[in-house]
Amino acid sequence: MDKSSKPIGEPDLVKSESWTVLVNPKVTEAEIVVKEALSQHRTLIVVGRCWVRYVGRASSKLEKGERILLAKTDGSVLVHRGTGYEPVNWMPGGDTVFHVHAKDNVLEVRAVRRKPAESVSVLFDEVCLISSLKLVDSGDFSLYASEEDMHRALLLKPELLEDGFRVISYEKKVEPGFVDVYGIDRHGKLVVVEVKRKTAGKDAAIQLAGYVEAIRKKADREVRGVLAAPDIAKDVQRTLASLGLEFRHLDPKKCAETLSKAETKKLAEFFEET
Repeated sequence: MDKSSKPIGEPDLVKSESWTVLVNPKVTEAEIVVKEALSQHRTLIVVGRCWVRYVGRASSKLEKGERILLAKTDGSVLVHRGTGYEPVNWMPGGDTVFHVHAKDNVLEVRAVRRKPAESVSVLFDEVCLISSLKLVDSGDFSLYASEEDMHRALLLKPELLEDGFRVISYEKKVEPGFVDVYGIDRHGKLVVVEVKRKTAGKDAAIQLAGYVEAIRKKADREVRGVLAAPDIAKDVQRTLASLGLEFRHLDPKKCAETLSKAETKKLAEFFEET
C-alpha cells in the first residue's frame, strides 16, 4: 500500500457531527476511532492490510491482503477484496459484541455472536483509512427481476405460479420457438408457461397458443397454457378465454426476492463448509 505521499506517523483526521475520516493512522490511533464508532453503533469502514480468522459452524482463515472491513449498525461484518461483489468473509448481525484492541503494532477487530456461537477476527498490521459514519436511510427499496430471473425463480419456487405446480424443464424447444417453463400441475396435466416481465398483450397470448398447440400434438394427456405476468392488457383476458388459455399473476418483485434469498442461503452454506 503506497503511503509515499505522506510520512508515516502523521495521520489526517477530518471530523463532523455525522462522520469521521482518519487517513494514515498509527495502530493506537486507529483503535480509538474504531472503538468510538462501534460503541456509537455507527457504520465503520476500515481499509488496510489484514488477515482474517473465523470460528463457528465451520472454521476458516484468510491470509494477508489489502482489503475493506465493513461493520454495519446492526452488527453485521463483511470483509471485501478489491474485486467482486461478494464478501470473502462475513457474519450476519444480531447480538454481535465487538472487541477492539491494539497490541504489538497490530489492530484486532473481533466480532462475536452467541446464537449461533461464532466469531470473526480481522487483524490489521497496516491501516490507510478509517471512516465512521452516522448514516440516515429511510428510503424504500424496490427489487425487480428480468424475465430470465423470473424463469429461475419459478424453477426454485414453482408455487409462485400455483400450488402443486412442478417444473419439468425450461426453454423447451418446440416448433414455433422455446417454451419458457414447462411442467405438470397437481392433477397431472401438462402446463406450458409463457412468462412476461411487464404487462402482457395479445401477442403474448397468441405466442403461447402456438406453443400449446405444438405440445398437444405430441402429448398423451391434457395440456394447459398459462400466461404468467404482472398484469395483462385490456381485452387480453377475452383473447385468452377464446384460445382456452389462462392468466396467472406473477410478481417480478417476489421473483427477485426468491432469488435473493436463494443467493443468501447459498453464500451462508459456502461459508459453513469453508
